[in-house]
Amino acid sequence: MPPEGRAVLTERERSGRRQEERRLLQLEEQFVPFLLLTLLPVFLMPVASISGVGLARLLLPVMVSLLVFQSIRLLPAIRPSSSQVLRVQLYRLLGLLAAFGTLVPLLAGGWPNREVRVAALLVLTMFFLSTTVRFVLLLARVPRVNLKVLAGAAAGYAHLGLTGGILATAIQVIHPGSFNLGVEAHNDFLLDRLTYFSFVTLGGLGYGDVLPGNPLGERLAILLSLCSTLYVSLLMGLLLARFIANREVDLIEEEIEEGRLPLPLDANRSRNE
Repeated sequence: MPPEGRAVLTERERSGRRQEERRLLQLEEQFVPFLLLTLLPVFLMPVASISGVGLARLLLPVMVSLLVFQSIRLLPAIRPSSSQVLRVQLYRLLGLLAAFGTLVPLLAGGWPNREVRVAALLVLTMFFLSTTVRFVLLLARVPRVNLKVLAGAAAGYAHLGLTGGILATAIQVIHPGSFNLGVEAHNDFLLDRLTYFSFVTLGGLGYGDVLPGNPLGERLAILLSLCSTLYVSLLMGLLLARFIANREVDLIEEEIEEGRLPLPLDANRSRNE
């Protein structure tokens, strides 16, 4: 390839990276709403459980549907490639099916049968797992770290706990007895109880009131513990390192602007030219 071709290709790559960075910067505005909508079902599920089955059937579908639509809004295609657009379309379709599945007990006055509930939980589990993976990859690509991005990192951790609760609920419905709930729990409130188990496991607290009841539940507890450790050590470490590096660059630029630090030789040469 001639030098001109390589130069054009490099310029296209730079233009694509600038567009990608602009798109990522625009998505920062969605991090705080995503955090709030992730925490909303975590804190309102007990309220729905205490208030009665009717309110639970109304609140849970609304909260989960809002979170599903915010996830779809937060995770568009960053690059306009055909493969990425196709994956995003499949992801959105899965989200719409998951949102519809949460409305089934509200529209039908309860779950029609166990098979429908299992199917709805599996679709919701696949969507939340996909969201967790896509969101972690998004956070790893952000070009800068600020308070909004740190809020996004907190949202990712909260979403991981919520995903663990949904996955544990699906396992309990498919294979009853996978978890010893510790107290009498109505089937409609399994998600509340097992979400508590998920966050306790992620935090390494291990109160012992909700326990795995068979090897399948034990493996989920191990998986949640590993995911928690990896998330905090790798992703949060990456974001903090990037934040420190960005801060050092800002300080150097401030010193150069104030004249306390001389410009590099190449910069001085280009400025003189």
